[in-house]
Amino acid sequence: MGLVRTVGVRDGGAALPRGFWTAVRVWLEKPQVANRRLCGAAIEAEGTVALGEGGEESPSFAAVRGSEEQGERVAPAGAAELGRLWREVCTQLSPGHGNLPSPLAPWAGPDPRAELRAVLRTLLPRSSPAGPPAPPMKELAVQDVYNGTVTFLPLEKNSEGKYEIKKCNIYQIQLVYRKDEEWSVSVVAPFPEDWFSDGIAYPKLAWLGNELLSKVAKWSVEQKPSEFKSTLSLISVAKYSKVYQDLKGKYKEMVKVWPEVTDPEKFVYEDVAIATYLLESAIVPGDTHLFPDTDWLIGNHSDELTPWIPVIAARSSYSCRYFVLPCCFFDFYGKYSRRQSKKTQYREYLDFVAQVGFVCGFNVEEDCLRIPSTKRVSFIGKSRTYPPTEHALIDKQITLYINNRQTCAVVVCDRKVACNHKDHSDDVCKEAGSELPKNETETAGSIWMPGFQPREKVEQIRNCASLPRDFVDDVVLSVANLLLNAAPQKSCYDMNDGNTNTWNQGESLSLKEVAEHLNKEALKRLKSEYGGLQTLLKNNHQVFEVLNGRVHIRDWRKEKPSRKTKPEVKRRLSAEAFKTRLCWFFSHHPDGCSLPSESCPYAHGTEELRQSQKIKKKKHIQ
Repeated sequence: MGLVRTVGVRDGGAALPRGFWTAVRVWLEKPQVANRRLCGAAIEAEGTVALGEGGEESPSFAAVRGSEEQGERVAPAGAAELGRLWREVCTQLSPGHGNLPSPLAPWAGPDPRAELRAVLRTLLPRSSPAGPPAPPMKELAVQDVYNGTVTFLPLEKNSEGKYEIKKCNIYQIQLVYRKDEEWSVSVVAPFPEDWFSDGIAYPKLAWLGNELLSKVAKWSVEQKPSEFKSTLSLISVAKYSKVYQDLKGKYKEMVKVWPEVTDPEKFVYEDVAIATYLLESAIVPGDTHLFPDTDWLIGNHSDELTPWIPVIAARSSYSCRYFVLPCCFFDFYGKYSRRQSKKTQYREYLDFVAQVGFVCGFNVEEDCLRIPSTKRVSFIGKSRTYPPTEHALIDKQITLYINNRQTCAVVVCDRKVACNHKDHSDDVCKEAGSELPKNETETAGSIWMPGFQPREKVEQIRNCASLPRDFVDDVVLSVANLLLNAAPQKSCYDMNDGNTNTWNQGESLSLKEVAEHLNKEALKRLKSEYGGLQTLLKNNHQVFEVLNGRVHIRDWRKEKPSRKTKPEVKRRLSAEAFKTRLCWFFSHHPDGCSLPSESCPYAHGTEELRQSQKIKKKKHIQ
């Protein structure tokens, strides 16, 4: 009794036992990656405790450092609470079996002075559609490195306001070495028959044994060191979660009326998570676009302006700070060119943006946002590395750096973002020299980089969507006839009624083979579009299917309904689009449409056409 589940782990890369403690740390700090009903956890305090007789000593506790701006510089109250909780825990647990109820592995070792590590965390539930989120729950996790166990002690306040262990929900994760490369990871609960589950902070035991245990086992042998900072490492997770849930509740109605075919939950909630704004007017970096009365400059996917954000902030005022979320790769003067092969392009570009901040005299901090995007690393410049009296010197340094980037003469430092300003900007300054050439001193004037070209307000569409309709129709018909005539007519078995018919699906050809049969004028026109021929064919989803570089005639009888439930908005748009366009096969295929009229989403003839009901975008008044 008590053993929930055990899974075997093969460690061929010598990741264990260290990898196990890395996995435990993920579960402690980021429980939401496994339990989607949580939005995170706040580590309140952690430290070591000497396990003597009765476990009474607690000499070495440390509060967790948080954001200075949030008032969490060093929280002695957290350390004091942890020490008090540990003493209370020891009195509530049985004195025998190493303080823990059987069959949990006891806190004991050959050395009576063996140390344990205690971590006090608060679990933060997500809000539910039915109402407000459940209250936060405190939990004390005790790591016994010698025995390979971590014990989770849920805490609840009693009528006197003191914390008591919720003994029915104690559980332990154990790592045991078997032989050779074989290990096992187990979940053990001493009181499974009394286990209480609220489905949020207290999941079911079956979930712990299946979902959590599988993830811990997987994480334990994954040797993938991240090149990015931990998510939300610079701010209070608890406060972030509270504000995020408030904003999400405020703007959730936008999801219901989202007029686009894109996923509303991604775009609405990503902007809520970023909690920022986009500048609508074009900005040309120069003295005419400074913001001396602004506290923060915020660059959210600011593209061409991304490297200029720290520069503008530095030159606006000594008190101006900045936040930038890099996305597309731009240098000061155009597209960013890679200069290293040992890093990913994204990491290399992030290092460049961070270096710009250092050169501009900022103490640059890196953090990862919790947003549904692969580009979620942000930089914050809140304080300066120099006194106000050195502003002119830093301004000269900035100008030198920008000019040298333009002439590709800058020294790129192989560095880590966590280092300070002097580690990286000094070499750049030495390489550039200490004096500005006379013909470049004017660059620091009204326009900082002559020739800088911001993006046009109306971008030219080059995804084949703006090509003339008659040109597109001609290409579609030509390619379809090419596929239909490429092979003898085949008999296709109709899976719906069991009858054999002779609907011709044609042959498949590679994109190269298709292109060879198109005239030069058509190919030249398509090459000016992003994706060229392939994009045009994919845009005509009704007729073609492009898989692994080969073009097929689409057989709508083989189309399977999506397993993933579509959002309500997409379902509504799909219903409104039914029979609003003519069926290409009914009009052009020699055998007509492979589907009967009632099953085809397209109109079989003009008499079936329905009027398109376009949704007008609503203007939201702030």
